[in-house]
Amino acid sequence: MYRLLLVQMLHCCFLVAHSCPTLCTCVYLGGSNGTGLRSVLCSEPRMSAIPLNAPADTVKFRLEKTSISRVPRAAFFYLSELQFLWLTYNSITTIHPSSFLNLKVLRELRLDGNLLSAFPWEGLRDMPRLRTLGLHNNRLSSLPAHAALFLPNVTYLDLSSNRLTTLPSELLDLWFPPPAQLTGPTQRRVLGVHDNMWQCDCQISMLLAQSKYQESPVVLMDQLLTCSRSGGTADQLGAPLTEADLSRCQRPSVQPSATRVTSPLGSNVMLRCDATGYPTPVLTWTKAAGASMYNTECCQQPYSKADPEKLPINLDSFLQESPRVGIRWSIINLNGLSYKDAGEYRCQARNMAGTAEAPIRLRVVGVVPPSIKSKTRKAPSRSSTSNRKPLPQKPKRAQNITSISTSKKKTLLNLKYVTPPTPTNKTQSIKMAPVPIPLKKM
Repeated sequence: MYRLLLVQMLHCCFLVAHSCPTLCTCVYLGGSNGTGLRSVLCSEPRMSAIPLNAPADTVKFRLEKTSISRVPRAAFFYLSELQFLWLTYNSITTIHPSSFLNLKVLRELRLDGNLLSAFPWEGLRDMPRLRTLGLHNNRLSSLPAHAALFLPNVTYLDLSSNRLTTLPSELLDLWFPPPAQLTGPTQRRVLGVHDNMWQCDCQISMLLAQSKYQESPVVLMDQLLTCSRSGGTADQLGAPLTEADLSRCQRPSVQPSATRVTSPLGSNVMLRCDATGYPTPVLTWTKAAGASMYNTECCQQPYSKADPEKLPINLDSFLQESPRVGIRWSIINLNGLSYKDAGEYRCQARNMAGTAEAPIRLRVVGVVPPSIKSKTRKAPSRSSTSNRKPLPQKPKRAQNITSISTSKKKTLLNLKYVTPPTPTNKTQSIKMAPVPIPLKKM
């Protein structure tokens, strides 16, 4: 029984590796007699499900003009060598987020000409080598902000002929990173966004404007973009984007709560700035100057120049909120100030219309005021206090009677309310003196 089961499993694996699915055509690219790269083409209109018995060594899989409406979970799990996957001009409406499991070497995914109203962007993490993504001629109406997390390696993205109205700022930051974030050569991307119902907003206009620069990291397939909706005005429906009224676009403006702040050593200070602009700007903080140049009472530490190669210093720990569109504020908290915290802090606001920044100069001074210093000087030191003799106490007087002269002893004994017995000699009286006897109040 076990041998029979093993034979069946080997037979199934042999069929998966070497057989061709029904209603499909399997050929070898660049070779003959079973050599080269395996390509599978399925273009039968009667096909309603993705075949599960495609050869395991398939490199290119084309599924076109069929009746398939959904892509199930792990639909291509056994095609680990797949590099090109074309699912074009079918009737696909839904794709499972885990449809592309185990496609580690896939480089090209095309889903043009389907009925997709949403795309599982998180599924792209299963294809780390993906460079080409085609979503032309679908029904996509929006792009979520988290899509930018899964598109850093995609260099060809076709979103044309959909129903998109606006682009999230996260995608624009991915395609047009600020100069401070560029660590190497800029990666150029080909982007197709034409034939959509764009709103005439600042983001899409800035995308068009920046793509026209010679050194732009984004190249548009078609620069003829039109506005289908612009503030509800019917006279601009279908107007070219270059002629649209973009008066809402506003460069950022930054207003700090204070431009100069003086705080004592060891205290806590809060720096705040407010920014306005459209689209709503994003705020960042940098420390742009050394510490010593703004200290006036830091005589305890020698002056040292700041290293110009380490400036500006990007600060990551700060709060940021946007109460409504067009307004954003940010706060940075500095606890337990030291002389190194002094310097010039810059709050920078950035949106697609431009950038603006404002400086805040922080000065750290001594924490002990002069009045407290004078009192501290008059206070006795520990050495002088230790040399002082302690004040005599009442219980100790009775115990130290033996150290008093004989004449004083007789005087003290006469003040006692208890008369001691008459001593026979002076030695006996001195021995009896250490007995504690209560004294009358003087």
